[in-house]
Amino acid sequence: MIQRIQSIYLLVAGVISGGLTFLFSLWNTTQTNPTTYVIDLFTGNSILEKLVPVSFFISAFISIASVFLFRNRQLQFVMNRLNILINLFLLGILIYLSQTLSGEASVSEKGIGMFFPVIVILLLFLANRAIKKDEDLVKSVDRLR
Repeated sequence: MIQRIQSIYLLVAGVISGGLTFLFSLWNTTQTNPTTYVIDLFTGNSILEKLVPVSFFISAFISIASVFLFRNRQLQFVMNRLNILINLFLLGILIYLSQTLSGEASVSEKGIGMFFPVIVILLLFLANRAIKKDEDLVKSVDRLR
């Protein structure tokens, strides 16, 4: 299970989505709340702000759960594709929120947390490629029997 490279990719994607979002900020502004973390968005005004942490946690859960689906490669592949779609949706929400910040007239800078969905999408793509390679290998061995 853990010796497969896709398991490593999925674990790293889960750690980034679930753990590192608490350590790194999404954006910094010069207003009263200078640094915004993912957990701060639970108290946001709009539903989109509340959807960001939920999407991060769903992405982390699917990544970790997908590690344990190593016996069913097809389901693992589909779960990773679903996770890629969730992260694309999350990336779109983060881009929208960063463009419509209330204090955008003042100087604001984006944090490293804004790039986490891109990194997770890349890791999930690499995991899907490795899963596809394993599936092709199993199919080629089955043909020889």
